[in-house]
Amino acid sequence: MSTHTHDQHAHGTHAHGGHAHAAHAGHGDHAHAGHAHGGGDHPAGLPGGLQITQDGYTLDLAETVVRPGDLDLRFRILGPDGRPVTDYTSIHDRDLHLIVARRELTGFWHVHPVLADDGNWSVRLHLPEAGAYRVFTDIAPTALGRTITLGADLAVAGAYDPRPTPAPNRTVVVDDYEVTLDGDLTTGAGGLLTLTVHRNGVPVTDLQPYLGAYGHLVVLRAGDLAYVHVHPNGAPGDGVTAPGPAVTFHTAAPGVGTYRLFLDFKHGDTVRTAAFTLTAAAHQHH
Repeated sequence: MSTHTHDQHAHGTHAHGGHAHAAHAGHGDHAHAGHAHGGGDHPAGLPGGLQITQDGYTLDLAETVVRPGDLDLRFRILGPDGRPVTDYTSIHDRDLHLIVARRELTGFWHVHPVLADDGNWSVRLHLPEAGAYRVFTDIAPTALGRTITLGADLAVAGAYDPRPTPAPNRTVVVDDYEVTLDGDLTTGAGGLLTLTVHRNGVPVTDLQPYLGAYGHLVVLRAGDLAYVHVHPNGAPGDGVTAPGPAVTFHTAAPGVGTYRLFLDFKHGDTVRTAAFTLTAAAHQHH
């Protein structure tokens, strides 16, 4: 195991109370303006995350049934030759972004596993409740030359009490932060979503870069968990992008439906996650 610390944070199981804390090391300031992955370059126009295998690459979980609580999640990415992939191109300071979400989208974890020399990835996770989960990996295998998102099911054993996807909301309180969402989620060309962060009623103007950006947005569709990972317009250190209170993303939904949006932002050396529910409408052409 490498001695590198892995980043871990989670969104709790309620629309307004969930939060997580972990200290995070500083990261580089490079980012791509308005860059999204997980939503494009898919066969027959499929959104990201719906397939366990794509373009010859396969997400191979060591275990597909686990017990609730602390666990070591282990997996490999198998290449077209059937061997574990060890050569990746970095995406926002990491060779792999791992997202775990409950099927009902009432729980969310964004972590960064450690890669061993033999191609096995591992990360310590805490999944508190039994239920149906989905695991996503954002990767850019060097041999492939672009980003893909693979998805696989994970079952946490035990008595399962599913809850409905939280109702639509545009304001979330996380610790003493209030995050509001402006803009509409649409299909086609999409549009701008702006998330504004206040702390105790005061605009936060000193957001910290996290993985090379002032915010990361993961969008998941209720029902099939179609996946889009969006990075904000602008980048820290580019001379024009302010460190809050507003972070703007150009986002296109892969289809109409209900979506959960999970915003990761860093302030006070802690990464927090604010979760929203929106209904996506068809893009209106003018």
